[in-house]
Amino acid sequence: MREKLKEDMKVAMKAGEREKVDALRLINAALKDKDIEARVAGGTVANADVLAVLQKMIKSRQESLDIYEKNNRPDLAAKEKSEIAVIMSYLPQQLSEAEAAEAIKAAIAEVGASSIKDMGKVVAALKEKHAGRMDFSKASAAVKAALSG
Repeated sequence: MREKLKEDMKVAMKAGEREKVDALRLINAALKDKDIEARVAGGTVANADVLAVLQKMIKSRQESLDIYEKNNRPDLAAKEKSEIAVIMSYLPQQLSEAEAAEAIKAAIAEVGASSIKDMGKVVAALKEKHAGRMDFSKASAAVKAALSG
């Protein structure tokens, strides 16, 4: 993935795509921070960690986008939208609502969850199998609803 980022950066710079270059620089900076954090902890950065960084970046920009839209700042909102689009292009295809519901049912069955106490096990199983392909804030709410009802 890092090679693809570097190559895309070169292409965007040559094409004069300033917004894309800026977004790619932000991604690279976040990944370098994660590398440093992992070195200090004595580990390495796994692919799941890279996906988590990208998802965190999208979530942060989505929150900013909501604030900018509420405060009538279309210029800043447009910048956030373009950054979200660039970052999302590096994430795997997200599961649809139906696929996510099916994955949750399968994880509940796999773990043998029967009550809300087993929610952590179910979410951990989902993260293991669907890292980067599912919004886990929505998934945990769906797991909670499935185990409660």
